[in-house]
Amino acid sequence: MPLSIGIVGLPNVGKSTLFNALTEKSVAAENYPFCTIDPSVGIVAVPDERVDRLNSFSHSKKRIPAAIEFVDIAGLVAGASEGQGLGNKFLANIRETDAIAQVVRIFEDENVIHVANKINPMDDIGVINLELILADMQTVTKRLQNIERDVKRGEKDAVREKYVLSKVLAVLEEGKLAGTVSLDEHETIIIKTMHLLSMKPILYVLNKRSGAGMKNLDELHDERYVSLMEFLKESGSGHVIVDAKIESELKDFVGEEREMFRAELGASKDDGVNDLIRKSYDILGLMTYFTTGEDETRAWTIKKNSTAPIAGMAIHTDFRDKFIRAEVINWEKLITAGAYSIAREKGLVRTEGKEYIVQDGDVIEFRI
Repeated sequence: MPLSIGIVGLPNVGKSTLFNALTEKSVAAENYPFCTIDPSVGIVAVPDERVDRLNSFSHSKKRIPAAIEFVDIAGLVAGASEGQGLGNKFLANIRETDAIAQVVRIFEDENVIHVANKINPMDDIGVINLELILADMQTVTKRLQNIERDVKRGEKDAVREKYVLSKVLAVLEEGKLAGTVSLDEHETIIIKTMHLLSMKPILYVLNKRSGAGMKNLDELHDERYVSLMEFLKESGSGHVIVDAKIESELKDFVGEEREMFRAELGASKDDGVNDLIRKSYDILGLMTYFTTGEDETRAWTIKKNSTAPIAGMAIHTDFRDKFIRAEVINWEKLITAGAYSIAREKGLVRTEGKEYIVQDGDVIEFRI
C-alpha cells in the first residue's frame, strides 16, 4: 500500500540523520508494489514479532514484513509559503505524502548550530506549522475565488463547498491547523479533495543526543520541555522520543558488537526509531493481516476496518472481484494449535463472508 510519511524539520534538527537511521531498517524494494529508486525515499520494515513467529511456525522459505515509505523532504525555513529557501519544493513534496513526521530538536550542542541560534521546541513547531497554515490559506482562498461564479448561480455543490471551505478558512485565520476543525462525514469528503497540508496527521519526533556532556531538555526537566509536553497533551498529538544519531552511527555494527558500542556511547537499548515506525504506521490508519505457508510468510498492509474482499486486494484484485469466502484464524491461536490442520479440527478456523471486517493479526486464506 503506497502510503508515506514525510520527514520535515528546520535545518540542523536531525532530520537527515533520522532518515539515515530509518533506511538502516529498509527492506528489499522488489517485494513491494510501490517500490522506488528515489534516494530520498526509504521503504522501511514495520517491527512486528508476529512475522518472525509465523515464519518459524511455517518454516517459510521467505519472510516479508509490512513496510511503509519515509520521505526525506527538503529543509524548511520561515517564508516557505512565499517561496523562501526551498519552500516551493518543500510544500510540493509534503503535499504528496499522507502524514508528517515533524522532527523537533530537544538537545543542546554548541557544535551544531540552530537556525534560530537557540533551542526552543515550541518555536520550531510554530515556524513549521505556520508555514503549513499559510500555504493552506492560499489554497483555500484561491478555490473560493474559483467557485464564486457557480455559487452566485446557486449551484448546490458549489454552495456546499463554499460553506465547508469558509469553515476551514476561519480556523486557519486563527492560526490553527486545518486538522483541528470539526467536520462531519460529508464535509470531510469535500475538504479531502483540497489535499491541505495542515489536514495531514502529524507525529512529533523529539530528537535527543546521548553521550557525555549532552544536554537534553527532557532530562533537564527544562521549562521548554514542560511547555512542549503541555502542547502535545492539549493538541492530542502523538509523539516519540528518538536518538537518531546513535542509530545512524551504529548502522554498520550488528549483534553483541552493536550493543557494546551502544553502551559505550551512553545510549539506551531502545533508540526510539522502532517506536517511530510503529506509530507512523498507526497514524496512517493501517493494520496488518498475514498469509503463511512453506513458501512465504507475509504481512499485508490494509486500512483499518477493511472488509475481507477489500483486504484481499492487497494481494490481488481478483481477491475482491472473485471473492467467495475467507478462512480466518488469529495468528496466536494458530501457533498455539501447533499446526493448521489441528486448528481446523478444533474449529478455530472460521469461514467468513464478504461483510467480515478483517482484524489486526488475522491469518487468512482467500477462496476465489
